[in-house]
Formats: sequence, structure tokens, C-alpha cells
Amino acid sequence: MELLWYYMFLDAHAATNRFPNTAVRDVPDIIDRQTFKPFLRHRDAIAFEGQHGAPLKNTFQGENSEQHKDDAFREIIASCRSLSKYETNIKSALPQILSAIVAASFHIVIGISLAYSAILIPQLEQPGSDVPITKAQSSWIASIIVIMVPIGSLVAGVMMEFLGRLNTIKLAAVPCVAGWVAIALANNFTWIMVGRVLTGFACALGTSPAIVYITEVARPDMRGSLISSGPTLASLGMVIAYAKGAFMDWRLVSWICIIYTIVPVLLIQLFVPESPVWLVSKGRIEDAARSLRFLYKKYPQPEHTDQTLSEMHLNALLKERETKMAEAQKNVNRHGQQQSKLRGFLKPTGYKPMIILFWFFLIQQFSGIYITLFFAVTFIQDVGTEVNAFTASIFVGLTRFSMSLLNAWLLKRFPRRQLVMVSTTGMAICMFVSGLFTLWIKEGTTTLTWIPVVGLLLYVCASMIGLLTIPWTMTAELFPTDIRGIAHSISYSMANLLMFFAVQSYRTITDLLGGAYAVQWMFAVVSVIGFFFALFFLPETHGKSLAEIEAFFAGKSQPQRVPTEPAAKPSVTEHLIRSPSREAKLREVELMLKNKNGA
Repeated sequence: MELLWYYMFLDAHAATNRFPNTAVRDVPDIIDRQTFKPFLRHRDAIAFEGQHGAPLKNTFQGENSEQHKDDAFREIIASCRSLSKYETNIKSALPQILSAIVAASFHIVIGISLAYSAILIPQLEQPGSDVPITKAQSSWIASIIVIMVPIGSLVAGVMMEFLGRLNTIKLAAVPCVAGWVAIALANNFTWIMVGRVLTGFACALGTSPAIVYITEVARPDMRGSLISSGPTLASLGMVIAYAKGAFMDWRLVSWICIIYTIVPVLLIQLFVPESPVWLVSKGRIEDAARSLRFLYKKYPQPEHTDQTLSEMHLNALLKERETKMAEAQKNVNRHGQQQSKLRGFLKPTGYKPMIILFWFFLIQQFSGIYITLFFAVTFIQDVGTEVNAFTASIFVGLTRFSMSLLNAWLLKRFPRRQLVMVSTTGMAICMFVSGLFTLWIKEGTTTLTWIPVVGLLLYVCASMIGLLTIPWTMTAELFPTDIRGIAHSISYSMANLLMFFAVQSYRTITDLLGGAYAVQWMFAVVSVIGFFFALFFLPETHGKSLAEIEAFFAGKSQPQRVPTEPAAKPSVTEHLIRSPSREAKLREVELMLKNKNGA
């Protein structure tokens, strides 16, 4: 979506002759996106005609050139005013919202798959179970789904480039359905493991394409919220799994999960168009135009141009494709490029973030966040509470779901380090108190058996504030651009391997430490370590540009801009660029024009 205004700004600066040497990649460093996006979508507001991207150096030449510029910016202001009526209008974005949520709806079955072990293991461990399992086997049932994530993500990356974003999600339903059928019909431990492997592979296969699709179809001001719909729907899936497990047999839940797998695929097939970005990259221009018309069909016709927004966006995508093809022809030594990427990990900007993320994820996993997810019912049973463990697990799922709705606001509002320190402090307190009462329950010195359950719920709330979400966020923030893709994949795989070892070792750790109370105190100790890790070692990324983060790891201070010549009174154009906010810019420019005319 942002490509549209990138190219239209090139037309604008050619007309105003302000930045004659600017390249496409430099645009974000020069202008404020929110101010110029409406203007850039309507290039005819500059009062020029001609082909897109053609320089018009003579437009404002002559003795009245400055007046022409002021007239042009009056039209820009009028255009911005009219655009503001629907640019932030939810109704105009309904097709994009619908497409994003439907594409992310596969996350519901992903959440069910993750939480399914929590309801499956207690039922298999009951006396008289038709598929009896050992404690070691229960650990494998819970953890095997995690080890499939790196494999599935790698396959998904290849498939969504060749088959498309939505087709990859549709294909993910095939192993998912096969996995649920294998579990529902299982008569031994082996077939349950086969089902878990297939559902785990399907989870990874359906996650990445949905996020990529949302990134490509959502307008910039709504992209973050729509991307967060994926994890939110996964949390909803966990609630569904816990609720069904409280009242249904595990085989029946498996059969029902097939419905949750097929319905998103049907909705995608019926209502959602393929990503126009991918369609253009494959040369399917007519299909891309059709997709864009659907995504923009609620937007009114822009003023000052005969083109629709979908046509403007398509032109921008075509130009971007031409640019990428030209760059690809220049980069013929791909072997040398790969070597350059690998050398990037030998630099401080490569290995320092990786070391930080390793310890960050190690603390996250062994603080118990995901152990309490995969073993929710078993964990509640182990503390000795009289509260029904299946019912309590429903409240755990609801807590995760509620906090996931709040999490996006927290990440936008507060610094990362502060959130992690608050999160780990709350987690440590909750686990210490819960462990203490678990010990007293075991010794028979208290009847307040509900306190460990409340402690677990508050612990989940605290984890959602920072330690659960921020490590995953930082995998995309800490690395420099040249190695970000491969570094993100490596750190993501590393995190899932650590999760596998943490979940796999839960039963062993419980036996070694002597009971559930000691495990909770271990979680509290690890959370305290996490507090000091955030205090002394975790870099702050909130509100910092990627260049500033890279300079931090490189050990460089940010260069200060020293003016080389006396500051001159800014023109209307420059003032519009420099003002602090979009509305303020519009008001100030209007005032400047009035004062100029009155002078």
C-alpha cells in the first residue's frame, strides 16, 4: 500500500523541484508519510498533466512560479481535507478488514492444536484410558508439535512464493485434517504422535502466509491491528480447546476440530482475493487489478483525477516490479551475496542481537509461560487445588485472550524494557505465592486451595504484558536489513527449539525438584533473572528507528546534523514537510498562505 505514495511523491518533487536527486528508496527519509499520503494519491492536485513519473521542470518557471506553488498547495490542502473524511473511515476499509480476518481465521485451529495437549494428556492418564501413556510419552505429545514449526515455516516460505499466500493456507488444511483424523482414530501412542506431527506441520504452514497476506493488503494505519488479529484468534482457539475439553471426550474434540479446519478454507475460497502484490510479481496483472478493485471498492472516487485508488495502486505495484527486475539483473553474483550475508553474522550487528535473543528466549521458555499452556490442566491438578482443573483452564484461556487484545496497545504506548521488567516482576511474585500455597496445601496446613489458581491467572496476565510477546517482536527489530530475513528465521527456529526442550523437560524437572511447588519457585527465580536481564542487557527499541538500533550494536553514536549554511525562512513546501503532525501542518500552511497573500 505504501508504494503508491512513494511513486506519486516523485512526481510531486519533480514538479516543485525541491529534491531533484531523490531516489525511490530515499523517500521515507525525506517526507512524513501520514501528511503526504493523501496528496501523493492525487498527483493531479499539483496541477500537472502527463505521464506518471515524467519530470515537469518547466511547470513552475517564470515570474509567477512561487504563486503557482502556493496555489498548488491550496489544492493539496483541499484534497487532504476531503480525503480525511474517508482515509480514517472504517467503512471504506471493510473489504481489507474482512480479507485480513478471514485469512487469519486459520489461527483458530492453530490455537486449538497448541492447547489440545492440555486436555488430551489428563484424559489419557486417567485409569481405564483406552490409550494409556507414560509421563515421558505425555511430554512428547505436548512438545512434538513445537519441533515441527521450523520445518513447516521453511516449507511455507517456499510454497507461498510459488503457489500464493492464500493457496498455501488452503493446502495447510490437508495435513491438518489428516492429523485430526489420525488422533481421533488412534488406538496407540504412535498414531497420536503421527497426528500431532501433522497438525504441528499444518500450524506452521498456515501461519506465515496469513501474516504476509495481511501485510500486503491492509492499509498502513490499520496494518498493526490487523496483524495482531492472528495471535488474538489463536488465543480464541485455545479458549475453545479448553472449553471443549472440559465437557467432551478427546476423540470427539478431534472430530470437531476438522470443522474448524475446513471452514476457514471455505471462507477464503468464497470471499477473499489473492494478494495483489504476489499476483503482480507473477505477471497476473488482470487478476491483480480484480483483487485491488475488491479491496478498494468502498473508497469513493478521488478528486482531481480520473483514476481510481485501485488503478493508482496497481500502477505503483507495476513500477515496483520493474524496479526489482532491474535490480535483480544487476545482482548476478548470488554466491557472493550469500557469503556477504553470512559474514554479516560475524559483525557486532549480527552476533550481538543473536546472543541477546538466545538468552531472552531461554528465560522466556523456562519461566514457565509455554509450559503452563501445553500442560494447563495437568499443572492445575499438580498444585492440589479443589477447583476443577478443566474449568480453571478455560479461565486461563480467557485470560490469555483478553490480554492479547490489550497487548497491541501496551507495545505501542510503553518502552520494551519497562514492560519486560513489570512483566517479570509480576510473574515472579505470582509464582512465589502460588508455590508457597501449593506447599502448604501439600502439607495440609491451609484450606485456601483456590489461591494457586488465582496466582496462575495473574501470572498469565503478567506474562502477556511483556515476556511472552516482546522476544518475538524483537526478532524483527534487532537485526540489520542485509541479514534480517535469514536472522529472523534462525532466531525463530532457535526459539522453537528452546520451547521444545522446556516443554519436553517439564515432567522430568518436576520429579527432580520434588513437586509442583518447587517448579513454581523455579519459574519465579527465572523471572527474577529476566528482570535483571532486561535491566542490564536488553536494548530499548521502542520509538527507535532501525538505523538507530543498528548503530547501537555497532557501537556508533548517532551523528548530529550540523547546518552548513544559515537557516533560511522555510517555504510553504518545506514548512509542510517539517511540521510535527498532519492536522497541524494543514492548519499552519493555510495560515502561512493567508499571511503571504495579506503581505
